Amino acid sequence: MRILGIDPGLGVTGYGILDADGDDVSVVEAGVVRSDSRQPLASRLLEIAREIGEVMAQFHPGAVAIEDLYSHYGHPKTAIIMGHARGIVLLKVAEAGLPVFPYASTRIKKSLTGNGRASKKQMQLMIASTLGLTAIPEPPDVADALAVALCHCRAREHNHAVSV
Repeated sequence: MRILGIDPGLGVTGYGILDADGDDVSVVEAGVVRSDSRQPLASRLLEIAREIGEVMAQFHPGAVAIEDLYSHYGHPKTAIIMGHARGIVLLKVAEAGLPVFPYASTRIKKSLTGNGRASKKQMQLMIASTLGLTAIPEPPDVADALAVALCHCRAREHNHAVSV
């Protein structure tokens, strides 16, 4: 199965596409969608929608795994901004008729490192090691997107994946 992992963000949305066949997992493509911070919110969301739509059209995933919303008491605006980008991605996924699987960031981190509070650097190193990459994925949003997709692969193997 081909899985598209998404780490949603307004400025940078990471994406990673994995082909999974049992224990055999390989990276198909990974990258980021960037929006121009000088543009109005609506224009930025439209750019994210266009580019995620293009990724889905080019690579034909069978499912989408996306990081769940989280909020921190000290930064509630971050969750709201992330929610805009996440909503646009979910719209594009719904338009494509694909199943979507949300995962909490702590579950994603724990599934790869054993620690639900792993740092960005730990995640990048673990993704590079687990997927046999020759370089650490940059920016960290790419590693996060690959981690979401890999978390879904592992959840599917153990029948713990729940679509929304």
